[in-house]
Amino acid sequence: MARIAGVNIPNHQHAVIALTAIYGIGPSRAKAICAATGIRPDIKVKELTDAEMERLREKQQKQQDEQEEQDQEDGGKSGAWRRTGA
Repeated sequence: MARIAGVNIPNHQHAVIALTAIYGIGPSRAKAICAATGIRPDIKVKELTDAEMERLREKQQKQQDEQEEQDQEDGGKSGAWRRTGA
């Protein structure tokens, strides 16, 4: 099994589906990661080269860092949980 962000992702699944095994990555973000790295979403994880796996790791880490930075700016509030006015 391949590891990204400390999570074993299943070799038998397509890349876009396997990425959703990582906490915080849903279908939309998984598709965006595949598109940004130039990896076909329908390729199986076991068919990815080491260079492609490294691109996925780097992009996932970059998005996680950006999200943490945004959360700090928001004071820990994000997305649907953000309240205004009250």
